[in-house]
Amino acid sequence: MSVLRRITNLFHRSQLDQEIEAELCSHIAMRTADNIAAGMSPEEARRDALLRFGNRAVLKERVTAADAQMFVDSIWQDFCYGLRMLRKSPGFTAVAVLTIALGVGANTAIFSFIDAVLLRSIPVKDPQQLVVFNWSARAKPKLQGHSEYGDCADQTGIGDCSFSIPFYKTVRAQAGAFSGMAAFAGPLDVDLSGNGAASIVRGLYVSGDFFSTLGVSTFIGRPLTPSDDSPSAPPAIVLNYAYWARAFGAAPSVIGRTVRLDSTTVTIVGVADAHFTNLTPGKPLDFFMPLSVADSVRGEWWGNENRLSDPTNWWVVILGRLKPGVSISQAQAAATTIFRNEMLHGAALSKSGDAPIVFLRPVRSGLGGETSQIAPALYVTMVIVAFILLIACANVAGLALARSASRQKEMAVRLALGASRARIVRQLLTESIVLACAGGALGVLVAVWGVDAIATLLSNGQPFPFAVAPDWRVLLFTLAITFLTGILFGLGPSLRGSRVDLTPSLKESASSLPGAAAHTGRRFRLGDALVVAQVALSVVVLVGAGLLVRTLRNLHSINPGFDAQNILLFGIDPHLAGYTDQQTQQLYANLQQRFAALPGVISVSYSEEALLAGGWSAGDIHVDSAPAKQNANTGKLPVGLDFFATMHIPILAGHSFTSADFAIAAATNAAEKARDAASAKTDTGSPSTPTSASPTALDEAYYHSAPVPLIINESFARKYLANRNPIGLHMGDVERDEVRSPGPGYTIVGVVGDTKYAYLRRATAPIIFFPLVSNEAHFELRVAANPTALAKNVREIVLQAGDNLPLTDVRTQTEQIDQILFRERLMSRLSSFFAALALVLACIGLYGLLSYEVARRTRELGIRVALGAQHRDLSRLVIRQGILLALIGAAIGIAAGVSVTRFMSAMLYDVRANDPLTMVAVAALLILVAFAACYIPASRAMKVDPMVALRYE
Repeated sequence: MSVLRRITNLFHRSQLDQEIEAELCSHIAMRTADNIAAGMSPEEARRDALLRFGNRAVLKERVTAADAQMFVDSIWQDFCYGLRMLRKSPGFTAVAVLTIALGVGANTAIFSFIDAVLLRSIPVKDPQQLVVFNWSARAKPKLQGHSEYGDCADQTGIGDCSFSIPFYKTVRAQAGAFSGMAAFAGPLDVDLSGNGAASIVRGLYVSGDFFSTLGVSTFIGRPLTPSDDSPSAPPAIVLNYAYWARAFGAAPSVIGRTVRLDSTTVTIVGVADAHFTNLTPGKPLDFFMPLSVADSVRGEWWGNENRLSDPTNWWVVILGRLKPGVSISQAQAAATTIFRNEMLHGAALSKSGDAPIVFLRPVRSGLGGETSQIAPALYVTMVIVAFILLIACANVAGLALARSASRQKEMAVRLALGASRARIVRQLLTESIVLACAGGALGVLVAVWGVDAIATLLSNGQPFPFAVAPDWRVLLFTLAITFLTGILFGLGPSLRGSRVDLTPSLKESASSLPGAAAHTGRRFRLGDALVVAQVALSVVVLVGAGLLVRTLRNLHSINPGFDAQNILLFGIDPHLAGYTDQQTQQLYANLQQRFAALPGVISVSYSEEALLAGGWSAGDIHVDSAPAKQNANTGKLPVGLDFFATMHIPILAGHSFTSADFAIAAATNAAEKARDAASAKTDTGSPSTPTSASPTALDEAYYHSAPVPLIINESFARKYLANRNPIGLHMGDVERDEVRSPGPGYTIVGVVGDTKYAYLRRATAPIIFFPLVSNEAHFELRVAANPTALAKNVREIVLQAGDNLPLTDVRTQTEQIDQILFRERLMSRLSSFFAALALVLACIGLYGLLSYEVARRTRELGIRVALGAQHRDLSRLVIRQGILLALIGAAIGIAAGVSVTRFMSAMLYDVRANDPLTMVAVAALLILVAFAACYIPASRAMKVDPMVALRYE
């Protein structure tokens, strides 16, 4: 019975019973016929036949058990025999196991990250019932404030997942399709004090029904409840389990303890369950705080907007849990009805032609978080390691194919003794699977090391935001690729090994007989094909790695418009510690003087965002000479004194900011803040736009303030002020619809050279600079030597200025640039490592094939030498064969690389996917390495002694 038939019988018992029953009936019928022929009556004959066979059910069980036992025994015999054969070839076994371990380990490590980042479900109760609200429209709604924290998946067109608190309350009250709803925003950095030294922690705003909607319990204490949403309720927070263990030593006494968030005292009421680390993938957080503290614990500068009751401020993400039996489409229709009514008739933020709608996404796909940053790198790396696995399979298959030639006589004897070809194939496949299992077991250790190494690369100096741990998916994946590897590299040699010509193979020296060379040559055409396949696959990986390396080099060679060398950066936010704008200005001036006095410091300045840190602030401004409502969109960056001199940004016209400019900006800022504060006190909650009609005294004071001094970059002057002298020109606030926003506006006092603002990849955009008189700041210290040596002195000075002023993002400017090139550097390193591994494996395959060819053709080479061939001719013969295979593989690989690398175009910078220079460089590298792989077999061929060779075999 065939192996496939036996395996089928294990899972289809009824079919086997029917076959046994049919066979028993046949035997009983024949016995009955014999009895009738012996003179018995038909009844007696059948009764005697039934008695002789006994209990048919018991007989069927014995036959089934014997069949299964024979199958298990034969598998065990194949397994034991395979182990003995592998033990007899320790060199082959070691190389094969290591090669498989590298392929399986690399794939398992990368899949572990894919599982953690893309496949693992969100740690909440019944996540399939949770949906995320998203909106879209044909035109942008008229909003006073809009922000998002990178929670939701990318959305094309107008729309995202940010909503206002009033809409959340409305849809929660009116939508009957949901059994629960919640809102959240963040996490954002908050200054926490009252637990040792002040520190920056990450807090998430959540509604009171957040925990109940998600189905998340607390480890100790209680969760936040709807009563915590009340403005009159005492501010309470719930700690994340990991933060509780890290910052409070996992002390249960933390419940009821008070700490300060910015300048607000809050009470710790609970610790979240240990399994609930975060909601949005890749966004770690330290604690949860109710929405009711949003106006006191801001974490960022929102002005005086009322985020809790203003329908024009959109900043929270809304979640809904579907009721049983309610589909997403039904819930979406109900939510859209409420949303359209609010947008058209409630807050009146859109027109009917804008077609505002709500659409719902499952929470796993709707909350993308950091996955969009990491996923592309993981996908590309997974393709690369899949190629590595194929190369490893081809490598081991080539080695197994060469080894099977030495077992040719063994296979011939087994066939001559009656073994079937299927039985021999099964034996050889069993050996391959045993080899694959050994490699897979070692590959698990390689994967464990690989996970730690890759996590270090991905984290970029920070804890990796995803929990990478083995689960059933990783285990199943490892088992699957292990058995798949065994079948892939074992099937070809197994089929070849079973096709043996008995007559020549049973002789003592098969290779010495006529026709044997042709037979062996036919056998090793498959070996040649495997080597070509390895080379081609390695070329594809090398081309991809080469393009990514060139991309990283091109990005590093970009001129950012300033001198990035010898600059120390760090951030500080006095507003988190309760500083007023005036106190902030005094603090910055004091720190600037003290830092400048440090030995080795050349100059000091600060800016709201560090250059090339990924932060980007932009807005509209109206040039006085431009048509009405034609605003200029530009980047905005508040900076401190001596910023351009510190960063070595050239002044092209006018002058840099002076102390007088900062005094003017501070006075205008104070007037604006006073006007906004007074307006907030009398605000009824409905959106309003200040106009020139009925101005208050504070309005008048602000409108007649001095224009804020402004410096523009060269791109702004070229785009919006072409052919004009910009110095002294006035620009006002934006103009929208029929109402102009009044204000003192700005006066241009200088023009500076273009610089990169947020990212190196982006084209240089128009930017305006103005004096920083409030908000957080990132200091820049230009020093004469190593900037990091001053970090300790900087911390001491800031601590002396205020013990509740924590530093953030302490790094050099070059480290900052490396951080924004994190993904490119990661892809370059990973692809380069795996490309080198692919190249090594391909060369091992080429070396193994040529080494076997030299050993197989020892007698032929000896005859050639005896007939007058020179040793260099033998060397040329071997090298020519290897280089020819490498050239064929390189040609196929380059053709495949042109097709494959076009999918990487979005990852490349200033280099084409079919870049000829990269292709030529990869081909040259491959030929050079292939020549090195051919050299050792060629040297061995040159040392063949004719007398020894003629006695060979």
